[in-house]
Amino acid sequence: MKRHPTMRWDASAPALYLIDQRVLPRIVRDVRCTSAAQTARAIKTMAVRGAPAIGCAATFGIALEAARTKGFGDAARKIALTKAFTALAASRPTAVNLFWALARMQRAVDAHRGNGPKAGAALARTLARLARAIHAEDIRINRAMGQHGAALIPQGARILTHCNAGALATADYGTALGVIRAARHNITKVWVDETRPFLQGARLTAWELMQDRIPVTLITDNMAAHFMQRGEVDAIVVGTDRVAANGDVANKIGTYGLAVLARAHRIPFYVACPLSTIDAATAHGRLIPIEERGREEVIGHAGKTWAPRDVRVANPAFDVTPARLVTALITERGVVRAPNAAKIKALLRDAD
Repeated sequence: MKRHPTMRWDASAPALYLIDQRVLPRIVRDVRCTSAAQTARAIKTMAVRGAPAIGCAATFGIALEAARTKGFGDAARKIALTKAFTALAASRPTAVNLFWALARMQRAVDAHRGNGPKAGAALARTLARLARAIHAEDIRINRAMGQHGAALIPQGARILTHCNAGALATADYGTALGVIRAARHNITKVWVDETRPFLQGARLTAWELMQDRIPVTLITDNMAAHFMQRGEVDAIVVGTDRVAANGDVANKIGTYGLAVLARAHRIPFYVACPLSTIDAATAHGRLIPIEERGREEVIGHAGKTWAPRDVRVANPAFDVTPARLVTALITERGVVRAPNAAKIKALLRDAD
C-alpha cells in the first residue's frame, strides 16, 4: 500500500521533506529542511526518528549544506561543512547509524579535489548523489532483512513488537516491521506496545500496520507479560539503534524488560539489525551512550500534563539487552543465532 514517504528529496530546491512524526497519527504533514542546522533540529526534536532514518536524514543534511554553500569561498565552505557535521553528530548520541552515515559523507568530502565555485558545485552534486544512494541502499537492506526474518515466523504466529521500527524509522519498509511485512501471510496478530513515554508504538507502529491492513492490537507496555503468560505471544521482533561488538543490543527503553520476559516464557526474541547498526568499536553494551531526554516527555504528552510539574524525572531513551537474551539477529546477510563477539566479527569480515 502506498504510504506517505518518511523523507523526500527535492533536487530542484534543493530541500528535504520529512514526515513530522511528532504529530502522527492525528496530522500528516511534512517538515521542510534546507540546511544542515534545520535537519539536525528535526532529528533532535524527533520530527524524524529511528536509527536508519536519522542516518539517511543526516546525509541529506550534509548535501543541503553543500548546496547552500557551493558559491562560498573554499575556506568558508569548509568551515560551514565542518559545523554541519558537528551539529548533525550532536543531534542524538545512541543510534550508531547516524555516525556511520556521516562518516561516509565525510569520506566523500575528503576525497573531493578542486577549488573555487565550480569545485563547490561539483561537491554538492557528489554529496547529493551519495545521499540518494544511501537512501536507496537502506530500502534494499530492509527488504533483504524482511525476507531472512520471515523464514523464522511460523504459520499463525502472534508477534509482539516494541517502539517503531517500520517505514517511519527507515528510508522505507522497516527493520522489525520489514520482517512483519514480509511474513504477513503467516501472522494472525501483531501485539504493539504503546512504548512510553513518547508513544511510538501507539502513534506510529499501530498507524503503519493499520495502513497495510496487518492485524494489530495495541496494548500498554505493562500488559506484555500478561499475554506472554497466557500463551498468546509466539515471538518478539524489535529493531535496534546500536549493537555492540559482543552482541549486546541498545534499543528503545523497555526492550530489555521484554527480553527478560521472553526468556522466562521461552519465547524467541529476534532483533532486526542492519550491518550499519553494528558498532565494532564498542566492546559491550555498558559502553553504549544512553540518551537522556527531557522531563516533559514523562510528565505528559501533546501539551497535556498528568504529573506534578515539580516532580523529579528520569528519562533514559534506550536500554541495553545482553546478547545472551537475544535469540537471533536478523541482518541483510542472514540470521545470526545466539550472537556473540566471534559471530559478529565473522559477519562483519564476510561483509567486507
